[in-house]
Amino acid sequence: MKIALIGSGKIIMSALDALTEVSGIEVMALCVRASSIAKGEAICQQFAINKLYTDYEALLQDTEIDVVYIGLPNHLHYSYTFQALMADKHVICEKPFTPEWQQLQELVLLAKKKRLYLFEAITAIHTPGFHFIQQNINKIGEIKVIQGNYSQYSSRYDDYLRGSVHAAFDPQQAGGALYDINLYNIYVLSALMGAPDNSHYVCNKGYNGIDTSGILTLQFGSAIAVCSGAKDSASPGYFIIQGTKGYIRVEGAPSLCQSVEACIEGQVTSVAHEASTNHMIFEFAFFRDQIASQKLTLCYELLELALTVSKILHKSRNDVDISFS
Repeated sequence: MKIALIGSGKIIMSALDALTEVSGIEVMALCVRASSIAKGEAICQQFAINKLYTDYEALLQDTEIDVVYIGLPNHLHYSYTFQALMADKHVICEKPFTPEWQQLQELVLLAKKKRLYLFEAITAIHTPGFHFIQQNINKIGEIKVIQGNYSQYSSRYDDYLRGSVHAAFDPQQAGGALYDINLYNIYVLSALMGAPDNSHYVCNKGYNGIDTSGILTLQFGSAIAVCSGAKDSASPGYFIIQGTKGYIRVEGAPSLCQSVEACIEGQVTSVAHEASTNHMIFEFAFFRDQIASQKLTLCYELLELALTVSKILHKSRNDVDISFS
C-alpha cells in the first residue's frame, strides 16, 4: 500500500508517527499548501518522505500513489475526497467525512461506481477495546441505558472568547463540539446499535452560532442513549452500556477505547492497550488489510455506518439551527 498524506497539521504528524509502526504501508508523498512548504520540507526530512507537493492535482497524477489520506480541515474533506476518487485513488478521510449528509451520499456512490475503497478515519471502532465491546454486548442482557461523554477544554477556546476564531469553532469550516468531539460518542453508539428511532440535540452556542458543547439524546427501541460532548469545559471521559444482566464501561475518551471493563452477572473481565500506543496504528493496519484483500464488503458496511452517523449529525445540527454555509 503506497500512500500520500494531505496536510501538515497535528493529525498528519500523529498519522505519520503511527505509520512508522505499521508494516506494509509506504509513505510516498506529502502535499501541503504553498505557504507551508518550509513546514512540509521539515516533515519530509523527519519522516524520510521523498516527494513533497504543493499542487494537489499534480499529486493525484502520480501513478506511484495508491491511497490518499486527507487530514485537512472539515470543510475541505468533500472536495479533496471527490477529486481523489475521480483520479482513481483509494481514500482515507479524517472525520467527519463531510459537513453535509448529501455530500457523503455522493462520495459513496462514486466510490462504489469506481470500485474504490473509501474509509472514514475513526480510531475507536478499530481498537481492541471496541472489539471487546462487540464480543460482550450480547451478554449483558437487554440494553436499557447508554451514556457517553467526551468533554475536553479546547486549547483554542480562550482564543475564541477573545474573538480569534480557529477552525474548531468556525461554522464556515464545519467546526463545533458536535462534529469535532461528540461525533466519537455517536460513532461508537451507531456501530453498536444502528440507526436510532429518534434523536434530539440541545447545545450551548457561542457568539458566532457554533455549538461549544451539547447533549444528544437518542432512542433505540426500549434503549435510550445520551451523548455529551464539550469543547468549553472538561470532565473525565466514559462510555457506559447498561443491560439487564450487567454493563460495559469504557474508561477515558471514547475515541480511544483504551480501557474497557465488562461486568456480566457479577463477573468482571477487562481489556486495555498501552496508553502510550499511538491509537491510529489500529485503523491504519485495518485499512492496509482491507485494501490488500481486494474485497469491498466490509468497506461498504462501514460506509453505511458512516451514512448513519452523518445523518444523525445533520439532523442534530438542524435541531439547533447551526448553518455551515
